[in-house]
Amino acid sequence: MQQLTDTDADFDKDRVFELAAELFSILSTPTRLRILNALCDKEKSVSELLAEIDTTQPNLSQHLNLLYRAGVLAKRKEGTQVYYRVQSEQAVALCRTVCTQIAIELDQPEGVPSSRRLSPWRS
Repeated sequence: MQQLTDTDADFDKDRVFELAAELFSILSTPTRLRILNALCDKEKSVSELLAEIDTTQPNLSQHLNLLYRAGVLAKRKEGTQVYYRVQSEQAVALCRTVCTQIAIELDQPEGVPSSRRLSPWRS
């Protein structure tokens, strides 16, 4: 990672790190990553998500609500159904990049030099 310096821009580095940590915290659970993966291509109802993600309805709703409040997801209501979709394409791209790299490392551990590994754990 390129080090942030005072000459790069006029910003509060501490605030940048706080907001980055907040985003990583929001994306830090496997269930939330599964939700983002399920919503990458199209919006889905809560019942459709529940059929794809192995969790309870209250747990799924808590994760969806957190992602919605953080601005990662958007939602709309149609009758009794609530539909969720990706709001932050940047957050999804970040998750996709990280998960793809880790999948490569798990699939081909000898093909990725340790200096290029994202995951410190060996498969």
